[in-house]
Amino acid sequence: METTDQSKPAHGMRTFFTIWVGQLVSLLGSQLTGFAMGVWVYDQTHSVTMLALVQVAMQVPYVVFSPLAGVFADKWNRRTAMIVSDFGSGLSVLAVAVLFFTHHLQVWMVIPINLWMATFQTLMWPSFSAATTLLVPKQHYGRASGFTQLGEALPAIAGPAIAGVLYVTIRIGNMALLDFASYIFAVVLMLLFVRIPSPTPTLQEAKGKSSMWKEMRFGWDYIMARRGLRALLVFYMIFNFLSGVIGPLLVPLILDNWDASTLGFLSTLMGVGMLVGTLVMSAWGGGKRKIYAMLGAFLLDGLFLAAVCLRASVPLLAVCGFGAMFCGPITIAASQAIWQAKVAPDLQGRVFAFRRAIAMSASLVAPLLAAPLADYVFKPAMAPGGVLAPVLGPIIGVGAGRGTAVLISLIGLIIVATTLIALGIPQLTRVEVDLPDHDPALVAVPISPPEN
Repeated sequence: METTDQSKPAHGMRTFFTIWVGQLVSLLGSQLTGFAMGVWVYDQTHSVTMLALVQVAMQVPYVVFSPLAGVFADKWNRRTAMIVSDFGSGLSVLAVAVLFFTHHLQVWMVIPINLWMATFQTLMWPSFSAATTLLVPKQHYGRASGFTQLGEALPAIAGPAIAGVLYVTIRIGNMALLDFASYIFAVVLMLLFVRIPSPTPTLQEAKGKSSMWKEMRFGWDYIMARRGLRALLVFYMIFNFLSGVIGPLLVPLILDNWDASTLGFLSTLMGVGMLVGTLVMSAWGGGKRKIYAMLGAFLLDGLFLAAVCLRASVPLLAVCGFGAMFCGPITIAASQAIWQAKVAPDLQGRVFAFRRAIAMSASLVAPLLAAPLADYVFKPAMAPGGVLAPVLGPIIGVGAGRGTAVLISLIGLIIVATTLIALGIPQLTRVEVDLPDHDPALVAVPISPPEN
């Protein structure tokens, strides 16, 4: 007997929020370690290139292993996949603690540690996304995506502020132990209180079963056969590339002008912006045509980034950072709601994993491009006597951090131009009209109560 869409709220929303709480705690722990490791690496090296390599190490597994993770997310129960993801990721931060306490932690070790962590994390996103579709009524997909973003925003607010204090007092080793404990909490919560239904197989699922390689390729074939999803994926790949260029620049932009406490303050404020964006999206849901909510937020995001270079000012960075992070949850949740409505639940693990692998592939190149652009082009160009100093210097000033700010603003302008072009592409703007939703009656078998 199949569950209907109307029956899902009785059990599914409770299970969704149980998982959400576990991930909230886990993400808070990860914020502590991530902040500490970023500051530690830059303190040790003062190199944008090293920060870029550390960031790339977090992206490579998503591109290389996501298709395989998607197969496992569909083959295994989604609860099992999430437990494996959290436990494996927890082992990586435990390694940081052990290396620190034994005085063996070195900068280069962050790269293999991040590779290990991200490899296990590739399982989490397709598993949680597909599980959400099984647990939440379709009319609430946008709100559920908003709550998922809220689970990222709250740690982003509290994490940097707490981490700024803990980094000075208890150091990286103990912070990594707290992160490990947060992963274990999430695992125990799922073991004791979470049961996730198995999706009802569709005809496409039956056709998709064959060799492991063909199952990994299934997500690619599914997306390529649908012009609207293909256009949405290409747009996100471009945006991820541009965001990837900005990623390694934020820490140097702030630390070149101010201290770590200012970095913590601005990071917390950006987290508040993300929180407000998630609350808006959770209450609003993105409207009937979520594609316009997504593109509108992208346009506003680009405008905030474009204003970063106007002056070396903490209040300006606070406004721009808050605004840009406010837009992020809206873009992500709106896009996610579209994908959840258009892809059958039993296919979402593979389709979502391949989608993420393709969208994030650009993120591998972008940080490596950001480092030489910042260190060897824009920073020297905006230094006293630099090529751009006579042109832009009288307007925005010269010196430390100005070149990095100009690069970020340039990326913001490119985001604005890209979004305006996207608004004129029918395959993208009509994706919700031209592509039918999946059948809500084929969502899941009944949800079993937790075993004692």
